[in-house]
Amino acid sequence: MLAGGAGVRFGGRKLTAPWGEGALIDGALAAAFAAPARTVTVVTGADTGVETATVAFAERTGQSPRLRLVHCADHAEGMGATLRTGVASLPPDAAGVFVFLGDMPRVPAAVLPPLAAALAAGAPAAAPNFEGRRGHPVLFSRALFPDLLALSGDEGARTLLRSLGDRLALVESPDAGVLFDVDQPGDLDASRR
Repeated sequence: MLAGGAGVRFGGRKLTAPWGEGALIDGALAAAFAAPARTVTVVTGADTGVETATVAFAERTGQSPRLRLVHCADHAEGMGATLRTGVASLPPDAAGVFVFLGDMPRVPAAVLPPLAAALAAGAPAAAPNFEGRRGHPVLFSRALFPDLLALSGDEGARTLLRSLGDRLALVESPDAGVLFDVDQPGDLDASRR
């Protein structure tokens, strides 16, 4: 899970902002822990409160054994650095990596097994789709790790995904949670309505 940004458009401390009964990152963590994955690596950076909130969520939900925290020293560079740090920290036998975003609290768990099935069927990457729009999380196969390790800037893996063309498996999502992210405080208010 990428959670290293400063949340500048939000005014800072975005991932630890109140959400439901906890913090905004709790929703993203719930989805990540629902994924068919051995561990959940949370890549932190600008906001030290993210680590505290993440550990608290893992303890409350009994997921502490699966949690790995990794700090991205170059977090100010942008999403590319955070993604590189996360991929570099994976065990050598990792077959793939789900890339969750810490500011996406409504990803439906139902979309995760079909993403994994698409990779198992040979797709180099898989992403959810809702009403013709690609969302998150994206699942990358190990074959794409070198490309992910070469990323820079704040674009993340968008260009890499475009380069895959029809080799990117798109899995229909049951709802728009794969598109909903929080950029500004008003996004939280709109979500509650």
